[in-house]
Amino acid sequence: MGRRPTSFDIAQLAGVSQPTVSRALSGNPAVSEQTRRRIQAIAAQLNYSVDKNASSLRRQQANTLALLFFEDPTPDDSMINPFFLAMLGSITRTASRAGFDLLISFQQLSSDWHVDYQDSHKADGIILLGYGDYEDYRARLTHLVAQGTHFVRWGSPMANEPGITLGSENRSGGYAATRHLIERRRQRIAFIGTASSHAPEFEDRWRGYRDALDEAGLLADPALQRDSVTSEEAGHEAVRSLIAAGTSFDAIFAASDLIAIGAMRALAEQGLSVPGDVALVGFDDIPAASFTNPPLTTVSQDVKAAGEALVDTLLRKIRGQAVEPYMLPTQLIVRGSSG
Repeated sequence: MGRRPTSFDIAQLAGVSQPTVSRALSGNPAVSEQTRRRIQAIAAQLNYSVDKNASSLRRQQANTLALLFFEDPTPDDSMINPFFLAMLGSITRTASRAGFDLLISFQQLSSDWHVDYQDSHKADGIILLGYGDYEDYRARLTHLVAQGTHFVRWGSPMANEPGITLGSENRSGGYAATRHLIERRRQRIAFIGTASSHAPEFEDRWRGYRDALDEAGLLADPALQRDSVTSEEAGHEAVRSLIAAGTSFDAIFAASDLIAIGAMRALAEQGLSVPGDVALVGFDDIPAASFTNPPLTTVSQDVKAAGEALVDTLLRKIRGQAVEPYMLPTQLIVRGSSG
């Protein structure tokens, strides 16, 4: 063929219509898997590639997804939670496989990010990672729904919340972490993390903590709980407060690994050994968790599956397909910090 192949050439060879070729190559579920594979094979044989600009103009789409990171207190200058950074590779690969570019943006929570991306045709849909105080953030999600923006967020799925949220099994993860400490014969287990509607993921992990204590017949002492955002400094200050109050404890379940790393530093400053004096478990399994001394026992969230699920769910929403909130399983990763 002395010219660049077109979708009409593929249609003729496949014995289907040109619109069927377009639907197959864009991942439209209306095309059967057998037909899609036949069309993809012919396209590969012809070295055919989709003209994304022309396709986008026809469909009035940008062929781009926006990934919005929100500022988080971190020990470096990135201001991005390392758990969310770990998702980036999976999100990028999944979007690319679907033929979408990814626009990555860092946002301050105080900005008007919620009125920009889809309205200005920068992106066909938005993935939201991080949110600060959920009670403040919720109003902006309601605004996105009202203006018809396609979006999906990572968090803690709840009844009657605006939009679609995917997340991990935070409550069962919190239960597994606390149960593990109880099995290590720890009975005065502190919880470090904001356990309220302002931080739904932490609140669910706290509920799992309470479930395990109740099951074991242990007292959930309010003196053993300290609010904390997900930062090393906040974890450090929370544990210093716990020690200064004279409250006895032999274990800590931290609502995030960053909190746990800060807690570990506070314990060392007071001459308390981990896990000898205080056993410690975190949550997230960020890369730094395996490099602490001792290595941190933690609850792992599957960042690869999370990234894939966020993109796949958003694309289904863009295509007008039904989507539902759901949660991914977690796994307890036992290392040295819990004994």
